[in-house]
Amino acid sequence: MRIGPWEIALILVIILIIFGVGRLPQVGGAIGKAIRQFRKAQRGEFEEDEKEEPKSKNTSDGQSAKS
Repeated sequence: MRIGPWEIALILVIILIIFGVGRLPQVGGAIGKAIRQFRKAQRGEFEEDEKEEPKSKNTSDGQSAKS
């Protein structure tokens, strides 16, 4: 079963009615972030990202990554 252009248009209209035009960018950003996380988890990159995050947090606080 394939989704045609009419079905996509109907889904977009329903989303606009529910969330409104003002919140649409926030909803799109949240959906995009969720899709990126899902794809990373599928490829097994999720663990690598978690290991790299503490290093970047330490360097932003003014501490060196070596200490």
